[in-house]
Amino acid sequence: MPPEAPPHRRTASRRSGDPRPSDPRLDEAGVWLVIPCYKVKGHIARVIARTPAWVEGIVCVDDGCPEGSGDYIAANITDPRVRLLRLPENRGVGGATLAGYAEADRLGGRILVKVDGDDQMDLTYLGQLVAPIVLGEADYTKGNRFTSISHLTAMPRVRIFGNAALSFAAKVSTGYWNVFDPTNGFTAIEASVARRVREKRVSQRFFFETDLLYHLGALRAVVRDVPIPARYGDEVSNLRIGAIVGPFALKHLTNFVQRVLGQYFVRDFNIATLELIAGAAFSLFGLSYGLHWMATRTPGHAASAGVVMAAALPVIVGVQLLLQALHFDVFNVPSRPIHPYLRAIERLEAD
Repeated sequence: MPPEAPPHRRTASRRSGDPRPSDPRLDEAGVWLVIPCYKVKGHIARVIARTPAWVEGIVCVDDGCPEGSGDYIAANITDPRVRLLRLPENRGVGGATLAGYAEADRLGGRILVKVDGDDQMDLTYLGQLVAPIVLGEADYTKGNRFTSISHLTAMPRVRIFGNAALSFAAKVSTGYWNVFDPTNGFTAIEASVARRVREKRVSQRFFFETDLLYHLGALRAVVRDVPIPARYGDEVSNLRIGAIVGPFALKHLTNFVQRVLGQYFVRDFNIATLELIAGAAFSLFGLSYGLHWMATRTPGHAASAGVVMAAALPVIVGVQLLLQALHFDVFNVPSRPIHPYLRAIERLEAD
């Protein structure tokens, strides 16, 4: 007898593996929830109870929780869809989510939804979150709390300002100029794309969601925002703003440099590459010439028109070229989903 196929491939064949069925059904989409559990003992039961019936399975990841969330789930949760995964030590939200992705994928999940265990996320929007993936229009979807003023009324003001600043930084560093609210943890990803992401060095801690976008950009995956308001109650955040500002800024800068080098000098060489090179060269020449003249000028002598133009004109041209490169980057967002191709490759390899 031939060797038994992995569970996710059996599931794909059972469901025909069609990446874009003509009449999609949520109860046949293979949706699994992945819930990182760390200090959420008082909320996790409500999250599981509110999970729609069409969700195929739930992976609860006990991320070394000091409150014993895993023991609480094992003793009190009777939902047959729940699978408990215990990590021997705390890996952070990113490490727990990636471990949950692997477990849900092994059990046959096709669309993996990450949900926080603090009951901030309204699961009545779950169908809207997974729909773009079910329809084959996106590889990864995420909630966006900033699509309506009414969605922001319950959000603390400091979070509104902080998320707006982080969103712009994430646009620059990830290249996804079409998405907002990058720290939103209510996300869904197609399983074949998640396998590629697990091979990357994704940040394991609070930078996870933003770093995941960076790696999805390197794969040219399509990301879609879905309007979903957040709920705030008596949950306690483990995030300390003052401790992450510096590290986040450094990570954004690192990802931006790596993205530009990889996207415009390694994997491709296009008009934006030429604009970047020429723009940087012109700008540096103009600035260097102006600073050199300022350092060597005779005191009391004004700069001539020729000196001013020799310094200013290259800077003006350089800035214009850099703006053109930015314009190209904004419209270079991935638009064709990659998971139908990845699924086809898996079927061919299985055959």
